[in-house]
Amino acid sequence: MATVNVHSVVDEGLGHSSHLVSLGDGTALVIDPARFPTAQWQLAAQRGWRIAWTADTHSHADYISGSPELAADGAVFLASAATGLEIAHRRVHPREEIELADGVVLRAIATPGHTPDHLAFLIVEDGHPAALFSGGSLMVGTVGRTDLLGPGPSDDLARQLFHALRNEILTLPDELPVYPTHGAGSFCSAPTSSSRTTTIGQERATNPLLQTDDEDEFVESLAAGLGTFPSYFAELPERNRRGPHLYRELPVLPRLDVETVGRNLAEGAVLIDARPVTAFAVEHPAGAISIAARPVFASWLGWLVDLDRPVVLMLDDDTDRADLVRQCLRIGHDAIVGEVAGGIDTWRAAGLPTSSISLVAPDAVHSTVIDVRQRSEWDAGHLPGAVHIELGTLADADIPAGPITVMCGHGERAMSGASLLEVRGRHDLAVLNGGPDDWSTTTGVILAAV
Repeated sequence: MATVNVHSVVDEGLGHSSHLVSLGDGTALVIDPARFPTAQWQLAAQRGWRIAWTADTHSHADYISGSPELAADGAVFLASAATGLEIAHRRVHPREEIELADGVVLRAIATPGHTPDHLAFLIVEDGHPAALFSGGSLMVGTVGRTDLLGPGPSDDLARQLFHALRNEILTLPDELPVYPTHGAGSFCSAPTSSSRTTTIGQERATNPLLQTDDEDEFVESLAAGLGTFPSYFAELPERNRRGPHLYRELPVLPRLDVETVGRNLAEGAVLIDARPVTAFAVEHPAGAISIAARPVFASWLGWLVDLDRPVVLMLDDDTDRADLVRQCLRIGHDAIVGEVAGGIDTWRAAGLPTSSISLVAPDAVHSTVIDVRQRSEWDAGHLPGAVHIELGTLADADIPAGPITVMCGHGERAMSGASLLEVRGRHDLAVLNGGPDDWSTTTGVILAAV
C-alpha cells in the first residue's frame, strides 16, 4: 500500500510554496517548483527518493518555473495542455488521470480563473482523495487574482473561477488537505492569512470569498480586494512558455573593477545598491537605486527595473551573494553583470561621485510626506495630509514641489522611492526611519484610515 507524504518548500520573498510528494515507492512528485529547485533535490536525496515527476498547475507569472530543470534531470514534466509550452513536457487535460505509482493517481481538475489554463491536481491514493494541490485557485482564506491578463478578461475569469471552485473543488471531502502554491507575501493572491496549508472544510467555513452563492457578489468582492502587482508579471508567462535558459549550476557573481562598471553604466546598465538603507543613507553612488537585500529583493528589482536591462550590484561584505543571484534568476532577471569589487570604498577611492539621503525620526518630519506603500496598507492607516503614490508608479508620477519625506512600513521601500526621485534630479529628500505606527506612537497623532 502506497503512503503519500507532502513536504513543502517555501520562498517567503515570493510568497510561494512548492510541494515535494513522496509516492511510497521510492519516487517523488514536485508541484510548482521555482527555478533552481535545489531544496527539492536535497530533500529527495536525504530521503532516498528519485524525483520522477514534476508538475506546474498553471502558467506562472511571478517566477520562472523549475520544472524544466527537473525534467532535464530525468523527471516527467506535466503541464496543462492549454499552456502551449514549447519545451518538452507531457500535456495534461482536465479530468485526465495519470498513474504515478502503484495505487497513486494524479487527477487533473480544470480550475480556470487565476489563469485560463489552470489545473488543480488531486492525489488519489488507493481510490481515496489524499491531497489537493490547488496552485493559484483556492488559497488559505482567499482565492487567486484573476486580473493577471489585464482588466479585460478579469471579470470573465473571475466567473469561471466561481464555478470551478463550487462545482469541482468544494465537492471534495471536508478533511482533504489543501496545498496552495501562492500564499502570504504573494502578489498573485488577494490578501490572505499567514498559513500555508488548509483543508476543504476550513475554507468552506471561513473563506470570505466562499461565503456567497451569488456570482456577481463573488466577482465584485474579489475585484475589490486586488492590489497592484509587479510589472514583470506580464512577461514571465511567455518566458515560461518558451522555456528558460538552463544553468548547470548557480552562477557566481563576477567582481568588476570601476572601469568595467563605468563602461556598463555608460552602455545602459543600472546600478542597484543592495546594502542596508542605513548604509545607503550615509553614502551611496550617485545615480544608484536602493533595493536592500532581503527576501523580497527580486520582486522589487523586477518591478523597478526592466528584466532585460543589465544590472550592476553594490554590496557589502555581509550580503549572501548566492541568495541574491538565485532571487534575480528566479524572476527572469538574467542580465546581472556583476558587483562593484570593493564596494563603496572602491567607488569612493576612485573619486566617483557619491550622494546621501537623510533618515529622519518620526518627530522630525517637517515636509510633504509621500507614502509609497500598497493601497491596502494606506487604507489601513496613514499620516494625515500625506500623499499616496505606490512605489511601483513613483518613477513616472507627478511629485509635489518642495522638500519631500518618503515613507513606507519600515524604510526599505521608502529608500527605494527616494533613490528613484534622486535619479530624477530631486535632492530635497529624506526618508522616515520607521513607519506610520512609529510616527503615531511618537507624535501622539491618530492615523487617518479609509
